[in-house]
Amino acid sequence: MAKKTEIKSPLAEVFGFPIRNESQKALRYRKQKLCPYNNKIPNCTKDKANNPLGVCSVWHKGTSVITCPTRFREDWVIIENAAEFAFGSKAEWTSLSEIKLVDKNGQSAGNIDFVLVRYNEKGELIDFASLEVQGVYISGNLRNPFEDYIKRPSKGFEWPTGYNYPKPDYLSSSRKRLIPQMLYKGGIFQSWKKKQTVALQKSFFDTLPNLPTTTKSKANVAWFLYDLEFNKEQNQNNLVLVDTVYTEFEPALLRVTTPEPGYVSDFINILQNRLDEHLDKNPPDAPSLTDIISS
Repeated sequence: MAKKTEIKSPLAEVFGFPIRNESQKALRYRKQKLCPYNNKIPNCTKDKANNPLGVCSVWHKGTSVITCPTRFREDWVIIENAAEFAFGSKAEWTSLSEIKLVDKNGQSAGNIDFVLVRYNEKGELIDFASLEVQGVYISGNLRNPFEDYIKRPSKGFEWPTGYNYPKPDYLSSSRKRLIPQMLYKGGIFQSWKKKQTVALQKSFFDTLPNLPTTTKSKANVAWFLYDLEFNKEQNQNNLVLVDTVYTEFEPALLRVTTPEPGYVSDFINILQNRLDEHLDKNPPDAPSLTDIISS
């Protein structure tokens, strides 16, 4: 995990390097708006191709949290780990990116981030598996501090906390992105009995419900959990695999999509308060539903 310290800026990595890194290489990447993590083109294209939001990760509670999915492509370790789970260590394989997935009616189910393809000595496809890569959405305004830093870059750059201060939005990341894609795209792969893998940061995974696990041999879904580890000599972060969680598709999905209900009495109190406001009178003297339930 990236070194924890007191940080007064939301910017952890800009165009691939921590803002504390002022080496010639880091300065060149910032000036040319380059991406060192195997983007589809040499330049960063996040948010806007002509004016990219070149923030790879943000500081949150002393940890660098990955916000850009391209950041996970460092040295292609995510592909290698996923392929080993899907096909074993001796298979011949390659990967294809952004493959369109359609349902039985020809309707698009979205794109698969990476499809891992196993082939034989004749180049014939004999198996395939999926890899979905999930960064974290941000709440608040990240572009303002980013653009201010670009105008006056400094390793001591600070940004005032308060309203609209950018921070990870784990709940939206799971509800709006991860869970829907596991339901729909993952459901199709499950019906085909093909293995699935997910690459995400451990801090994100830790916000999910505890998933029922199984052994590697029985699993059809592998969750690869990564973190950013600060290297003092390089003065930059390295992507490292810190844990792998093996699950079966249906039990894991059921757990993720099943909420933990709160107390019905709390909800009834909310309804009663709103009812009192709506009727514009004091609560009735008759026993309320909460009193009946608790009696």
